[in-house]
Amino acid sequence: MDAAGVELRIEKDDHAPWHPGRCAALYVGETLVGHGGELHPRVVKAMGLPERTAAMELELDRLPATDNPVPAPAVSTYPVAMQDVALVVDEAVPAARVHAALAEGAGELLESVRLFDVYSGAQVGEGRKSLAYALRFRAPDRTLTVEETTAARDAAVASATERTGAVLRS
Repeated sequence: MDAAGVELRIEKDDHAPWHPGRCAALYVGETLVGHGGELHPRVVKAMGLPERTAAMELELDRLPATDNPVPAPAVSTYPVAMQDVALVVDEAVPAARVHAALAEGAGELLESVRLFDVYSGAQVGEGRKSLAYALRFRAPDRTLTVEETTAARDAAVASATERTGAVLRS
């Protein structure tokens, strides 16, 4: 919605095929543009979906027209370099805060950050959790070297350490 330049309002709703009490109506201004939330257990079972599946529908024709087209991002023809990091933080630290710290520290070569695993257990200690992120790096004009990718990853981890107290999981 940010890219479309509109403000989304979310209100509680009951609407099939969503679970009662776990559905939201999505509005732009006074116009209903869609629904989202957890699907009803009968729907999940009938469709063979995993328990507590969530879904969203958005009627794009109901969104207001905009005079501000959103430019498509530049696409590099050079290969992506991927690095995974697992960071241990206090259980109270939001994953979004760690994500932001990684993104800020990684620099201009970072293409994306994606959380792919959360672990709590004896291996990381009581009151702690491990957050595993996939970092994707790419340059618009060249293939990255191992040294460049490693330096960007290390800078991302250093930022997360400084801002959230994260420790690289061994």
